Amino acid sequence: MKNGIHPEYKQTTISCACGTVIETGSTKENLKIEVCSSCHPFYTGVKSRMSDKGGRVERFKKKYDK
Repeated sequence: MKNGIHPEYKQTTISCACGTVIETGSTKENLKIEVCSSCHPFYTGVKSRMSDKGGRVERFKKKYDK
């Protein structure tokens, strides 16, 4: 390997939005992610995440249901 062309590899902390903290090695420091293996639906087995905030689904169905 050539000297001086490779990035420095260091210990880092990856923080997920769900609160999970993972210690690993990376070329970047203190990564913040939105989805990890602890909260991703593929790994948790959750089939769907249909959110009904403020009755949006009902308002849509009422508006376009003829």
